[in-house]
This record gives sequence, C-alpha cells and structure tokens, in this order.
Amino acid sequence: MTHGFDKDYWERHWQQGSADRPGSMGGNPPNPYLIRETGGLTPGTALDAGCGSGAEAIWLAARGWRVTAADLSTEALARAAGREAASGAPDSVRWVEADLGNWSPDEQFDLVMTHYAHPAMPQLEFYDRIAGWVAPGGTLLIVGHLHTPGPDGHGHGHHPPAEASATSEAITARLDGTEWEIVTAEECLRTLTGRGGRGLPLHDVVVRATRRP
Repeated sequence: MTHGFDKDYWERHWQQGSADRPGSMGGNPPNPYLIRETGGLTPGTALDAGCGSGAEAIWLAARGWRVTAADLSTEALARAAGREAASGAPDSVRWVEADLGNWSPDEQFDLVMTHYAHPAMPQLEFYDRIAGWVAPGGTLLIVGHLHTPGPDGHGHGHHPPAEASATSEAITARLDGTEWEIVTAEECLRTLTGRGGRGLPLHDVVVRATRRP
C-alpha cells in the first residue's frame, strides 16, 4: 500500500496515535542524532521541518536557539504547544501550520532540520527543497528512515514504505560539493523498548551538511 502523506493522512495518524505508546512520536524524547549533531553548534535561528509533537524544537529552544517549527497537522501542533507549555518554557517556539510542499519561509536559517518528515512530494525532492532554506555557513540535518520491508514486502509499523525512505548516498548525491561540505553521512540501527521489554529496531539515515559561506 502506498501512503499519500497528505493532510488527511497525518491528521488521522496523530488523532489515532497514543502519546504514551512505546516508540510513539508523540511521547518520544528528542532524537539522539539531533543532540549528537548539534551539540557543538552556536545557537542561532533554526527551522524544524515537519516538527510533529515538537520534542526537537523544544530541546533546541531550551538551549538558546530561536526556533520556527512547521507541520501540516493541526493535531500534531496542538500536542507540540501543550508539550512546550508543560516543559515550563512556553512561547519559546514559533509554531506554524504549513504544507512543506508549497510553503516557503521568508528567511534562511542557521539550522534546518527534519526528523522522519514525509510530505506528499517525493522524499528526495523534499530534502532538496529544505536545503534551500539553509543560510550560508548554516547546517542541514536530515534524519530519515531506511526502508526495511515487512513480511508482506510493504512498509508498516516500524518498517516505513519505500517512498518514505532514502539512503545516505542518495541524499548526499544531491548536495553539490561546491556548495556543501558533508559532515555526517551514515545509516544506523537503534532500538527502542516496546511493550513487555521487546526491542523495536529503527533503521535510520543521518546526513549533516554545512553550506559553504
């Protein structure tokens, strides 16, 4: 089954999701790759493209970044705003409802990041699009899924469909070496703990690149 990844799909996804379910995007802590890849950067302006429930945006804002967080789903943004308020630091993030396939920010950012965001447009074209929002000298951070088919040959659950995935090689091949310096390009396996202590494997792609001044 091919997902449309349109607004209706994402509203259903967030409305049906359980924030306290193991592995749920609604209850997860900030992505570990974000912490690893941005910990040494000087805080500035940041855009979280496809922010979901806001864990990464809130984490950055708490460390001095001025964050704009955009997502297509009103349900996800409501959860994100509630999570921010509960963190004790309300109004530190600018939440924007936006279709990232046609919305464009009115500025470039020192950091543009995306974590598992899947718009209706092709995945690699989405990465091309957000790369254009990085300011000279700024950082692009992509954390995505690496496709691993389920038993029926299709992605489901923690096995995302092929159209929602891209390899590190495919992503970096689209970043012109005269314009970008690749800092990180890797494919990783990490494990979340599910119900009953069962391990839930996540196959991730991590690409970090610096736009040359």
